[in-house]
Amino acid sequence: MLSHLCLGTNDFARACAFYTDLLGELGLVQKFHDPAKPWAGWMTPGVPRPLFVLGAPHDGQAASPGNGQMTALLASSRAQVDRCYRAALAQGAVCEGPPGLRPHYHAHYYGAYFRDLDGNKLCVCCHEEE
Repeated sequence: MLSHLCLGTNDFARACAFYTDLLGELGLVQKFHDPAKPWAGWMTPGVPRPLFVLGAPHDGQAASPGNGQMTALLASSRAQVDRCYRAALAQGAVCEGPPGLRPHYHAHYYGAYFRDLDGNKLCVCCHEEE
């Protein structure tokens, strides 16, 4: 369904370190990294799409998060959700909802919510039974 997802940042080096840790916990690897542009992209090993892309906005204006927008990243286990949440907060993310079951979505939905260093709202979730 998705080709790529792109999030903007106002501090590429700081954001790149944040996402390298977070996406590494999910098993994604960096496909490209160009600080001069600045932009970087991550992928699932051996799978060309979808890509997670991070960079400065192309129009040269400041990056800003949208109201009502959220990026949800898929985890393979609840433990992986927990590790991602801890890694994100250790890098300076702000909690928007700690890891836990959200049975109002479905019986096995386990997720954590936080804002990255630029204020983008993220979720890491697992849909699998424990």
